[in-house]
Order: sequence, then C-alpha cells, then structure tokens
Amino acid sequence: MKAKKYNEMSTSELDKELAKLKSQLFNLRFQHAAGQLTNNSALKNCKRDIARVNTILRQRELKLLDEASAK
Repeated sequence: MKAKKYNEMSTSELDKELAKLKSQLFNLRFQHAAGQLTNNSALKNCKRDIARVNTILRQRELKLLDEASAK
C-alpha cells in the first residue's frame, strides 16, 4: 500500500494494520522456509509496508512530543 493511504489512517487503524502485516510477514517467512513461497517479492513488499507504518507512527509520536514541549 502507498504511504499516502497510511497517512490517511488513524493511529488505532495503523496499530491494527501493523499487527496484520507482522502476522502476514510471519506466514510469508514460514512459506519461504518450507519452499512454498511463489512470489519472493512479497517478503520485500511486506517488510517495506511494516517500515512505512512504523515511520508514520513514529512521526506522529514525535509531533505529539513537540506539541507537548511547546506548551
């Protein structure tokens, strides 16, 4: 998914999406180890999506910290 879609999600939705992506990555790794993975780029794409979600969550966290320290 594109980063723009993730930016439009709320923080709770991003947390749910992150959990879903992590379970998907686990399943992909399991398939890869068993030799059943047909699309090797799925691992790479899943890792990138996890990184995107983590980045957006961290940006929001830092924004909240900046706003709290400015007061």
